[in-house]
Amino acid sequence: MNPHIVLRVGAKLLIPVIVLFGLYVQFHGEYSPGGGFQAGIIFAAALILYALIFGLETVQRAVPPGAVHALAGLGALLYMSIGIWSMLAGGNFLEYKVLLADAQRAEILGIILIELGVGVTVATVAITLFYSFAGRMRPEQDGG
Repeated sequence: MNPHIVLRVGAKLLIPVIVLFGLYVQFHGEYSPGGGFQAGIIFAAALILYALIFGLETVQRAVPPGAVHALAGLGALLYMSIGIWSMLAGGNFLEYKVLLADAQRAEILGIILIELGVGVTVATVAITLFYSFAGRMRPEQDGG
């Protein structure tokens, strides 16, 4: 019998709830406390919990480090693109109201996209840090 069965079952029940809460924080950040940074850390925490319970190799098969690095770049690119789009539309960097004809809808769209870029970047950077530290060998493991 697996000695960690309670942890495995608990994690399988808890991780979807953590991800769902992260989505709530991500998409309600412009109306309530929260947003991209907090949601990114929540998503990373769910993945790190999965890695701690099921092993680093398992999580790296599901979410490869190369994909994490690519998503980090895409999140930063999304953030920067919204700023450049607003400048090309005649406004200042990240001045959302110039993005669309309706200023109120433009503000909502701009905030959601910016927070999405921040959330993706923060989550992937936290995951990259975890992969970097968790993948290091202890001196006694490498024969030194």
